Amino acid sequence: MSKRLESRVALVFGAGSSGPGWGNGKAAAAVYAREGARIVAVDRDRAAAEETVAIIASEGNEATALAAEVTRSADIASVIAETMQRYGRIDILHNNVGITEMGDPIEASEESWDRVMAVNLKSVFLACKHVLPVMKAQRRGAIVNISSLAAVTINPYPYFSYYASKSGLNHLTRALAVRYAPFGIRANAIMPGVMDTPLIYRQIAGQYADTETMLKARNAMSPMGFMGDAFDVARAALFLASDDARYITGICLAVDGGLSSKGTS
Repeated sequence: MSKRLESRVALVFGAGSSGPGWGNGKAAAAVYAREGARIVAVDRDRAAAEETVAIIASEGNEATALAAEVTRSADIASVIAETMQRYGRIDILHNNVGITEMGDPIEASEESWDRVMAVNLKSVFLACKHVLPVMKAQRRGAIVNISSLAAVTINPYPYFSYYASKSGLNHLTRALAVRYAPFGIRANAIMPGVMDTPLIYRQIAGQYADTETMLKARNAMSPMGFMGDAFDVARAALFLASDDARYITGICLAVDGGLSSKGTS
């Protein structure tokens, strides 16, 4: 049986995990590899990228680990140059890097606001700046941006910079889709809802009395009664990156167990 991404090259930014277990980028890299893609796994923490690569290699698939700070244009340019030298093409650009920092406009510092905007939004701009010329020359490419349901809904967390950055990412994705469709390049975003990934234990847990309370509350948010996981996001990314989605571009796909349909009541 043929694999959906046979012989393609997938560049995954944020391919490491922020803690033990499976983050969204790590899972996406593994799923892409299982479907035949050669992976360039990029993370600011090279050891985290190498852990992902080791898992992929243990399954008999090909991957390379690189380190980069995604808010630095020179770092991104270096990653693209090394990827092109090694593989000669980039078929999939997967932008997974993202952070949350709590604070409303009164509480949040300007530094915090700028940091979240740089990591969550500028990083995608820079990745696209350096990858799009490659995809234009190929007349083919798929961009998958990991956004958040927080781009279109307001939840109990006071992370105003996160709301704004992810909303901006959604609109950037739609603009990319329209601008580059004539070149055979598709751009889509995924909006995860409440997910059980390592990030929530580092960046969300402080909003609750303890971990058990957090897990109970977040499971209860979902109409399905439980949080999703990184592989729910990864499988959606695989679909959007593959030819199964050849006529789909400019969508912001909720992967949320029905949460976005629930409303605020």
